[in-house]
Amino acid sequence: MFQVSFRPIALKEYESAIRWYAERSKIVSEKFIKTIEEKITRIAQNPKQYKNLYKNYFEVSTRKYPYGIVYTVDQKKKEIMLIAIYHHKRNPKKKYRK
Repeated sequence: MFQVSFRPIALKEYESAIRWYAERSKIVSEKFIKTIEEKITRIAQNPKQYKNLYKNYFEVSTRKYPYGIVYTVDQKKKEIMLIAIYHHKRNPKKKYRK
């Protein structure tokens, strides 16, 4: 299994999304966290199973929430760097400029 870490901006995006959902519903916020954590676990188990859309960036979307996770993989070090926890309505070009 790969080691996973967040870039500071990705962690900030994730925390912001959690706060947004928590302001509306604690239950929805908890489900959002569970959804993202499950995706991160799947990424750590097999990082190349998801789409490689741009250069060395991989991306996976959630089904229930309008968010995607953008990440890079370092095969030699067995590390995954989460680049963005990305809302789909934002400018898609900016998700790779971190």
